[in-house]
Order: sequence, then C-alpha cells, then structure tokens
Amino acid sequence: MDLIDGLKAFVATAQTGSFTDAAEQLGISNRLTSKYVGQLEEKLGVLLLQRTTRKVGVTPSGQELLAKAPAILDELDELLGAMSDDSQGLTGVLRIAAPVTFGEMFISDILSRFSTLHPKLSIDLRLSDEHVDLAKEGFDLAFRIGEPEIVTLKARKLGEVTSLLVASADYLSKNKAPETPLDLKMHQCIVDTNRRDASRWSFYKNGEEYTFAPSRNLLVNSARIAKEWALNGRGIALCPSFVLQEEIESKMLIPLLSDYSMKTHPLYVVYLSHNIVPKKVRTLIDFAIEDFRKK
Repeated sequence: MDLIDGLKAFVATAQTGSFTDAAEQLGISNRLTSKYVGQLEEKLGVLLLQRTTRKVGVTPSGQELLAKAPAILDELDELLGAMSDDSQGLTGVLRIAAPVTFGEMFISDILSRFSTLHPKLSIDLRLSDEHVDLAKEGFDLAFRIGEPEIVTLKARKLGEVTSLLVASADYLSKNKAPETPLDLKMHQCIVDTNRRDASRWSFYKNGEEYTFAPSRNLLVNSARIAKEWALNGRGIALCPSFVLQEEIESKMLIPLLSDYSMKTHPLYVVYLSHNIVPKKVRTLIDFAIEDFRKK
C-alpha cells in the first residue's frame, strides 16, 4: 500500500463520513477507498474509523491523525507542485466555516475573488452560527466574531465589529426617540438571540456603563431579520454595523443613542496550530487580512 494513498483515503472518509462520498471525491472506487483505509489501519496497528451500517465515525486515534494528516498532505502537494514545471498556483480543497450573516455579506465575496486568483483551488464554504470543531469536522480555517476560546487554535485578527441601535423613521414618528438607555423600557425591542449579550445591552458614556434588559417580545436568531423587523417599524433593534450600512446611508434606519458607545467585538480568522500551515491556508489568511485593511 502507498502510505500517501492511505492517508488521502482516510482523510476523505473521515471528513465526509462515508466511503462512497470519499471515493467520489478521490476519483476511485468505494472498494479501493475502504481497502486503503484498512491497510493504513493495519500498518499503524490502530483502528482509525468506526464502521456502522449507517455511517462511518472517527475513533480517538483517528481524530488525532485527522488533526495532522491534512496539513501533511497539503505540504506534500505544495512541495510536488513547486517542483513541477507546469505548476500553476494553489490546488486541492479549502474548507472554511463562517457565521451565517457575516459569511453571506462579506466572506462569500472575499472567497469569490480569491477563487478567481486561484482557479485550480476548490472552495467549500459552510455557514453556521455554531462554532465548528475544525479538526473533527475537517475545516482548514474559520472566521469568527469574538475572542477565540480554544487554546489549540491560532488566530489572526482582521478587525473590529461594532453594533448600533436603530429604528425606522416611521417607528420614531409614532414613538419618542430614547435619550438614555433607561428610556428603552418604553419601547418594543427587537432582540437578536445570536448575540452573546442578547439579554443585556450595555452602553458607555464618560467612563460609566449603563445596562438595559430588553423586552422579550420580538426575538430572532438572525441579525438580518432583526434589521428587517426594524425597517418594518416593529421596534428598536441592536444590530452589527456591517448589516446596517446601506439602510443608514439611505436613512431608512436612524441610529439612536449616538451619545453612547457600545463594546466592539474582534473579528478573527482561526486555524489549527500545526507546525506546518498549508500554503493555501496562509495565502487565504494573508488575502483576507489585506482585504479588511482596505475597508
């Protein structure tokens, strides 16, 4: 058995959870994929995959190998590509995770332009507001809002995300605009439950913190829907500023409590702390950092 073929078969099967899907990804037969993995397990003397009638799971030993094998294969591909006369840019698959709204509004555009520069590279973007396990689920990197909480991840800061309190002109024509955070108790508040501070809105002025617990009448786990409800005059919403740019510029939404500031949240790109970081990962990170620097 070729060790590289075995590693490729194992990684593809572990990431897809299926010998059939892995075989399709590798361009070989289902039977050969299973054979390669079995031979790799025999060579290493450990069980890497747990086979059941419904799906394929990864054992603890398999998870340990999965955390390192993709980077090794990427580095090997990079080395072989660099030695090839007809090598033209990055190749392989780049799996990326990002929050839903932020991913739709910014990351998708970044990846589209990055893909144009590297047409041989396959981009697999998965949007979720849950923090995925990069090693277990086979992701190369993830974009995250807030401080990284996992010590096994490396992080590069891209910028800061701010929030704004907004309401429509129609809503404000019927309801007096709040002048202090305490005034919010007289208003219908639209709560984005994806926020870590969803149950407590904090405002700052002259070094003092003012907190308000918004009413629980309108709740949604989407900044975009919270914005839409505000546009429809349903109440006052607290949204990330990147969701509101067009509506504020067109004056469809009016910023409130502008004398107060709010906490900013850092935006990071995170990746596994391998000794070897694949070139495709390094290149995308550098591209994203430069892109956000221009904004």
